[in-house]
Amino acid sequence: MFTVSHRVASTPGRSGGPALELEQIQRVHAHSRGNYGSPRVQAQLCQDGFVVGRRRVARLMRLRGLHGRSARNTRRSSVAQRAFFASVPNQQRKLQLGQPDQVWVGDVTYLRVNRQWRYLATVMDKYSRRVLGWSLGHKRDAALTTQALEHATRKRNARPGLVFHTDRGMEYAALDFKRQLARKGFIQSMNRPGKMNDNAHMESFFHTMKTEGLHGMSFDTDNALHRELRSYIRFYNQQRLHSSLDYLAPAAFERQLAYQSSVN
Repeated sequence: MFTVSHRVASTPGRSGGPALELEQIQRVHAHSRGNYGSPRVQAQLCQDGFVVGRRRVARLMRLRGLHGRSARNTRRSSVAQRAFFASVPNQQRKLQLGQPDQVWVGDVTYLRVNRQWRYLATVMDKYSRRVLGWSLGHKRDAALTTQALEHATRKRNARPGLVFHTDRGMEYAALDFKRQLARKGFIQSMNRPGKMNDNAHMESFFHTMKTEGLHGMSFDTDNALHRELRSYIRFYNQQRLHSSLDYLAPAAFERQLAYQSSVN
């Protein structure tokens, strides 16, 4: 086991510049599932051997729009931020789903490659549970989520009016991502404050993928992780039986729906 002093010596510190510091801050914040504010992020960085002051962590988190989840943060959020989230309610809660491409859900999770973090953005059809698009990258930002959405829309001819639901991550609140949704005529939807279960389908998929597909595995290269993700998602869509789909795989469930629609 490495000692703390060894980790400090082998881990780039503030000499790496703001970009490296921000990358480490995003890693810790993502690992906490968005729960940590600057004090806990700074404490975790110190435990990981990355020496940076609490005030600097707080400033970089503000610049990136990263916040911990707490009542205090909610009360002290800016007027602009409160206005944005008030303008993006949970649009999918009361929808009665009867077919695919009514509601898509998206989220981002973190994975390791050679002891470094990578981020996976995924888009799923809520009704059929089919994974439609995904993107793997070094940064958790709007470019990552935009690429995953583009991947999904290349596969599906989704019509304007589709509801796209996510959590309240800033990578989904970014202007570039909002513009992409607007160009496609999609309706943006986000979790209610403090209601992580509003996006339970994506949380369930990530848990299943990590326990069934990636558990016990390690990856030395991005290509190796990419191949394994592609293989597991193909299995998940084409073969894995879902109790919520009458024990059909998502692809088979969609084929059954299409057949029934053609007969009727």
